[in-house]
Amino acid sequence: MRILVTGGAGFIGSHLCERLLKEGHHVDVIDDLTTGRMENISGCLKREKFNFINDSVLNEKMMYTLIDKSDIIFHLAAAVGVNLIVEEPVRTIETNIRGTEIVLDIAKKFGKRVVITSTSEVYGKNGNIPFREEDDCLLGSTMFSRWSYACSKAIDEFLSIAYHRQFGVPVLIVRLFNTVGERQTGQYGMVIPRFVKCALKGEPLTVYGDGKQTRCFAYVKDVLDGLMALVNDHSAYGNVFNIGSTEEVSIENLAIMIKEMTKSPSKIKYIPYEEAYGQAFDDMLRRVPSLDKIYKQVGYKPKTSLEKTLEIIIEHFRKKI
Repeated sequence: MRILVTGGAGFIGSHLCERLLKEGHHVDVIDDLTTGRMENISGCLKREKFNFINDSVLNEKMMYTLIDKSDIIFHLAAAVGVNLIVEEPVRTIETNIRGTEIVLDIAKKFGKRVVITSTSEVYGKNGNIPFREEDDCLLGSTMFSRWSYACSKAIDEFLSIAYHRQFGVPVLIVRLFNTVGERQTGQYGMVIPRFVKCALKGEPLTVYGDGKQTRCFAYVKDVLDGLMALVNDHSAYGNVFNIGSTEEVSIENLAIMIKEMTKSPSKIKYIPYEEAYGQAFDDMLRRVPSLDKIYKQVGYKPKTSLEKTLEIIIEHFRKKI
């Protein structure tokens, strides 16, 4: 197939491109390199069936041309990372909502399949653990800009489902839960690469808040296994699926694990959210997905433990330092 990946120079997008090329597909990537990096796709650029366009998904004329010749669109382009969202909320909202609207509207014209990558953030402060796809979304106050990302991605989901129901666009929505792996950077607040880089340099590991908040980190290649299984199952379209891991860890214990695994002399430093982000910040205590729906649909189970994932990431950063 000929496949379009928006945001393909990003962390997840670059791994997806490599997988698609390995499977023999022709891959077009559009990325404005706001958070993506050419380094991520350096290996792909050498491939005959790979084409990179340095442009924005907001360029409707370019998107029209690319979607017209594509069999399926993986829409990954979005403003991501807590730091970026807090610092540039306007861009977050505009890029996430308008970009998805453009992709869906053009896909409707040509009858193309679309994969929308959403986020665990849409569950907000819902306290029902684990999060199930049909659960309520409980977002915080509009005074906290971090919720602009969750809200924009929730609107992306509403738009996608509306295009599917009203116009018959084959849309698949996946909610990703803290996907991690090689090439992810800590530039915009991603915690594991930030901790690993500091540990290897002997610098303090900065934990925001009391560190008791928990997350479930999934290895990127496991996530892509689940994603591709869904993409190839036509009965999955028109639905929303969680993809991630159910191995829960507190941020405090994550820092301890990384410190021990790197044999680092780094100290663990705790700072208030207000100090970290320069403004009041609203967070959720736990974020754990239910994987029942995707397991029933395609038999997905994550294969890589958190410890093994950390080993892979630590080794990746050791080679770079």
